[in-house]
Amino acid sequence: MRRRRSLSTEGGDAGEVNLTPMLDVVFIMLIFFIVTTSFIKESGVEIDRPESSAATPRPDAQLMVAITPQGAVWVDGNPVDAHRVGEEVAALISDDGSVVIQADRESTTGLLIEVMDRIREAGVEQVAVAAQRSAP
Repeated sequence: MRRRRSLSTEGGDAGEVNLTPMLDVVFIMLIFFIVTTSFIKESGVEIDRPESSAATPRPDAQLMVAITPQGAVWVDGNPVDAHRVGEEVAALISDDGSVVIQADRESTTGLLIEVMDRIREAGVEQVAVAAQRSAP
């Protein structure tokens, strides 16, 4: 008499899907998106900030605006006219985002106040000025 082979013993692994390659791809994509996402838009230039003993860190800042000693205003790595800085900043941040202005030690106070006013006129309420924390 002929014996019948059971289907479960002959090719049992053929019906299962191996998820390991898919999980590897998903994990690599996750790493890629974490590395390429920028949470804070940097100003794009190096600034020598003034010192302050009362300076506190602002980890919630979404955008950095820089004012150079020569009077140039930089937003997200691009030079911007001081009169148009409000429009540029409003286009780059969310509704509840905050802006930190990095004014160089040698820049003029008048330009700093003008940039702050333009940003506030564009509808951004949370504006701060960056300073280095000095030793007490």
